[in-house]
Amino acid sequence: MQGSACACWVRCGRVIVAAGLVWSVAAVWNAALAAGFQPSETVFPDTTRAWLSISDPRGLRERFDRSNYGQMVADPAMKPFIDGVKEQISKNGRQRLEKLGLTLEDFEGIPGGELAVAAIESQPGQLATVLIVDTTGHEAAAKALVEKITARLVERKSKVVPINGAPPQLTAYQIPDDLQDDRVPKNRRVAFALAPQALVVGDDALQVGQAFAVLGQGRKDSLASTAAFAAVAQPCQKALPAATDPVRWYVEPLAFAKAYQAANPPKEKRKGPDYVAILGRQGFDAVKGAGGVIAFAEGPHALRHHTMVFAPPLPGREPQAADCYDLAARMLRFPNVDGLAPPAWVPRDVTGWSALHWDMKAAFASAETLVDDVVGEKGVFDDVIASLKEDPDGPQIDVENDLVACLGSRVSMLTDSIEPIGTDSDRLVIAIEAADEAKVAATIAKVMDADSDMQKIDLAGHVAWELIDHSAMVPQLEIETPGGAVAHADDDRRHNPDDEAHRRRARLREKDEKLLPHSSVTVANGHLFIASHRDILERVLVTPGGVDALASAADSKAALAEIDALLPGGNSLRSFGREADTVRPAYEMLRQGSMPKSKSVFGQLLNGILGDGKPGTVREQRLDGSTLPDFEQVRRYFGTAAMGMQSRPDGWFISGMSLPPAPTDVATKPTTTAGR
Repeated sequence: MQGSACACWVRCGRVIVAAGLVWSVAAVWNAALAAGFQPSETVFPDTTRAWLSISDPRGLRERFDRSNYGQMVADPAMKPFIDGVKEQISKNGRQRLEKLGLTLEDFEGIPGGELAVAAIESQPGQLATVLIVDTTGHEAAAKALVEKITARLVERKSKVVPINGAPPQLTAYQIPDDLQDDRVPKNRRVAFALAPQALVVGDDALQVGQAFAVLGQGRKDSLASTAAFAAVAQPCQKALPAATDPVRWYVEPLAFAKAYQAANPPKEKRKGPDYVAILGRQGFDAVKGAGGVIAFAEGPHALRHHTMVFAPPLPGREPQAADCYDLAARMLRFPNVDGLAPPAWVPRDVTGWSALHWDMKAAFASAETLVDDVVGEKGVFDDVIASLKEDPDGPQIDVENDLVACLGSRVSMLTDSIEPIGTDSDRLVIAIEAADEAKVAATIAKVMDADSDMQKIDLAGHVAWELIDHSAMVPQLEIETPGGAVAHADDDRRHNPDDEAHRRRARLREKDEKLLPHSSVTVANGHLFIASHRDILERVLVTPGGVDALASAADSKAALAEIDALLPGGNSLRSFGREADTVRPAYEMLRQGSMPKSKSVFGQLLNGILGDGKPGTVREQRLDGSTLPDFEQVRRYFGTAAMGMQSRPDGWFISGMSLPPAPTDVATKPTTTAGR
């Protein structure tokens, strides 16, 4: 499990490098010297915003190695790529660690029991990272590591900071200013404490000291004592059999995001909406915590995971009622239903399918405050809805009554890809249930006819509309506002309100075109279909059901039957995917060095996250995939995966698994080479 081990060591490295505050604490240190330590969730404080624990690293590695994923990593054909990834991780780590005299390799062979890391909000807006390692059976190696760290820190001219009342086991170092991140305050320190069977390392001496002091007995105000952690941990642990050596995790989403944002300010000031603040204002802080367990080689499953999202109703509100949350968070209504299965029109050989049962009428009614908050101007949502109804140049539709009221409550999505694999191979279809198909069709026709960029076509005997491909047209000189994102009212711009509204709609449209540049739309089979390309929509429209449908494929039936066993009863979400077909487009793009040029939704999202944010620029691929073997050499390691979600009175419970590869009855994928 070299890849997973490296990931753990990267976390360790980041812990050592980070900075801290001055520490002073009075505690009973002798308790820390007891054999072993209490479970880390009872040692870390209730101000822990994120936590990850591996209770038995050795057991986890053995299970991973037994899984088909571990077998793939161990395949000699993958060795050049795996070695390259390890070298890149090590190199990136050394760039941060060498200033402190550390390397990632220093941490090999230290864990003898639980390895846990926590992000603790030590003060409002400040995050401390603390790592605890059970070194049972590896005490000599742990001691040697501490001595090596000490020597290297001294060599780098870091100075020991005396701490009044601290035991000899704890050492704090002042890191020279020229070795620190210029985005965070100076005068930062790192600290470590070595007990006979435990090592505590962190970037905040106070938190390191407090954790060290309670290793033996835990603390009353611990992470485990919080209602959110208990509500998340209990159902997840109950769902997983004992002795599975899982990875456990927990996060308070908004609290962590706010603290991380404050502790890691961007180097350059960014314009536009602050989505973390917006989600907090819009009632999404109702999500108090999320966490779960992940296990490998558990029973028939190559991988199995359970997640609980804890979002209890507000005080005095009924669970799952329309008003159980406030403002935009009211759109989080996902009723459970029976029979959430692939419809007959989903082709048998697609890569994946998912469906969500969603109260879309409640979502629409709750969207006003969110849209206004994102734009930064009250009334924008109502203005847009009004313009669609009243603008003589627009479609003149009543969105709520002519469209939303006529929709059902099921949203389906299917994914696929075509041969040969290239930057535009991925295919996507979103299908929204239409309760009144005729009225939805009439409304969509009015919208499409009013849009000069959509052309009417006949698709398998159905009236459809396709976005005109402007890429082949004669280029025109355009001057656009830098950023290209949704304008926010706080931006310093002088504008005419009507002109700005027009510009805002144009930018939103441009963003949609970039996401689905070849989109096609139609209403058929009781659904509103929005597809990334014409060819995938046509395949959906001509699928007759029966043996040609995904629901009849043996692999999908087997995987979804596993979800029936894990989540008996009604579900609000179901999904199924073929891992090899899901992974292959990204695999080939990575192998070709073309991932940054991918036109898939995933590729564009990845570019948005990893890119520099400058319009027209293509990011550099960070991972060298040139040493990857031909995909057919590793296809045999991929199986199928499925997932389900149940809405509960206090949130949502998610279970998922993957089955190892086995012979299937899936037909050979089409070799369509059409570009749309």
